[in-house]
Amino acid sequence: MAISVAPVSGKKGLDEFLRLPFALYRGDPLWVPPVVAEVRRTLDPGRNPYFADASLRLFMAYRDGTPAARLAVVVSRAHERAFGVRTAFFGFFESANDEGAARRLFDEAEAYCRAGGVERLEGPFNPHHYSELGLQADMFGTAPSFFQAYNPGYYGELLGRAGFRVSARFLTMKNDDLENTRFHRFGALTAATCRRGYSVRPFSLKERARDLGFMREINNDAFAENWHFLPLSPEEYEFSAQHMGLVTRPGFIRFVEHHGRPVAVLHCVLDVNPLLRSWNGVAGPVKLLRFLRGRRTVKTIILFTAAIKKEYRRTYVSQLLLAEFCRLARGFERAETTWMSPDNLPALRAAESLGMRPDKHFAMYAKELRP
Repeated sequence: MAISVAPVSGKKGLDEFLRLPFALYRGDPLWVPPVVAEVRRTLDPGRNPYFADASLRLFMAYRDGTPAARLAVVVSRAHERAFGVRTAFFGFFESANDEGAARRLFDEAEAYCRAGGVERLEGPFNPHHYSELGLQADMFGTAPSFFQAYNPGYYGELLGRAGFRVSARFLTMKNDDLENTRFHRFGALTAATCRRGYSVRPFSLKERARDLGFMREINNDAFAENWHFLPLSPEEYEFSAQHMGLVTRPGFIRFVEHHGRPVAVLHCVLDVNPLLRSWNGVAGPVKLLRFLRGRRTVKTIILFTAAIKKEYRRTYVSQLLLAEFCRLARGFERAETTWMSPDNLPALRAAESLGMRPDKHFAMYAKELRP
C-alpha cells in the first residue's frame, strides 16, 4: 500500500484538508465538528492578520490515494525575534491510526522546516498560542468543553514514534456541583468595590472597540511572562473576537477599574459545544436561531481568562474578580476553566477556592531538528 505526502494546494486540496476530521470521527457521538467556514477563515493568510508576520504551509498524507493524515506548519518571525529560536509550530493535526502515514507526514514537514533553517518543531497550536492547543492526554471517552482539544489516545503515540517528546503540560479544572458550593469568603467583596477607588463594570456593546482595546491591553500586560506568549496586535484581537458574541454575553465580561482606569478583566463564556455538535460543521440561519435559543439552557460556565495588570497583582483585585465569578456562576450547575499551567500556583489556588478540582490534562510536543 502506497503512502504519499503533498503540500495542500488549490480548492480541492484545501477541501480535503478541512473534511478529513469528518471522516476520522464519523460515528463518534462526543466529537464536536469544527465550523468549516471558521477553520477556512483562520487558515486564510489573506484574512487572518496573524500571518502578516508568519508563514503557513499545509500538508496532506494519503494512503493509496485516500486522505489519511493532515498537518499545518507555521513559522512565526515574531516568535523568533522574541525568543531567539527559529521555531516552527505544527497544528490541526489529525490522523488515522496509521503510523506509516503519520511518520511520512512529519518527515515531509520536518524537511520543509530544515530547508527554512528551523531548529525546533513544536505543537499542536491551532494555529498559535492564543488558540486551542495541545493534545488531550487523559479522560478519553468524555466530551470536550468549549475551547478544549479532543483526540483519540493514539495521537500521542504517533507523535512519540515520530520522535517528539512532551515539552509542556496543561490542565483544566472543574466544579461539577456549583449548587452545593458555598463561596463564603467572597460574599462581602462585591459590596465593597468602591473602596479605595475600585469599581467593577460589564463590557459595553456601545463602546465595543474601546473595551476590546482594554481587554487586549490588560491581557498583553498580564500574560507577558507566560510560556510562548506574544502580544496581540489590535487587528489580531479584533479577528479573534469576531464571533465572541456567540459564546458570551456583555455581562460575562467584567472590568475592574481603579480610579476609572481598567486594570483587570474577567472573561467567562458558555460551554456551547453541545449546541455546536448539531451543526455538523456547517452554519445556517435556522441553526443559528436554534443556537441562540439553546444558549439559555446551557448549564456550564467556563472561566475563559482572568487577567490582572502586573502592578495590581498584589492588591485585592484578584478577590474582586473571584467575587464577580461567583455572582456570574449563580444559576449554573457546573464551572470549568480553560487550560492552565500546573506551575501557575496563584491561578490554581484561585480555582480551588471556587471548588474546582483538576479535570483533564493536555500535552505539547516538540522535536529538535538537526541540520
